[in-house]
Amino acid sequence: MKRILHIDSSLFSGDGVSSTLAGDYVSRLLERDPQWQVTHRDLGRDPIAHLDATRLTAIMTPEADRSAEQRTIAEEADTLIREVQEADLLVLGVPMYNFAIPSVLKSWFDHIARAGVTFRYTAEGSVGLLEGKRAVVLASRGGLHLGQPTDTQTDYLATMLGFLGIDDVEFVYAEGLNLGDDAREQALASAKDEINQLLAA
Repeated sequence: MKRILHIDSSLFSGDGVSSTLAGDYVSRLLERDPQWQVTHRDLGRDPIAHLDATRLTAIMTPEADRSAEQRTIAEEADTLIREVQEADLLVLGVPMYNFAIPSVLKSWFDHIARAGVTFRYTAEGSVGLLEGKRAVVLASRGGLHLGQPTDTQTDYLATMLGFLGIDDVEFVYAEGLNLGDDAREQALASAKDEINQLLAA
């Protein structure tokens, strides 16, 4: 069975533009092939705690030595990793906040990037262990940032996903959403055209 891991990271939960675009893409995939199984995480509604010393220590402590609190924390992180490991396709809804990805999405990456599990170190450098997967990023921005120094998202997401072994990454952009009604309509229409192209490929 093919699996989709759908991650939304908008502060507005399902009402965010990136969430709406990601949801539309997943829904249309299911219309074409109902055999997809979807796991959906809405990080705006149910945020993952940011990584701190307590959480990192819990994850790195050997299982037999963990306290009850540490076991709970480690199990949460293990669940996030298992969801990615089991997925064939990742669909990420990503708004831009202050030129960066939402902090809740950064926290998700911090919890799934684990040496020896999702990547490993070698004499030649790190090797991602989540190979054979695809990712589609639905990115929404209030301004125009693609190809500009202010777009820190694209390189970060491509680098982070590649670090984990996911090199097949497609980006769909809805830009200029806050530049007036006409610009917003044009941005949404352009994003929907890009989604159509992905579905037709």
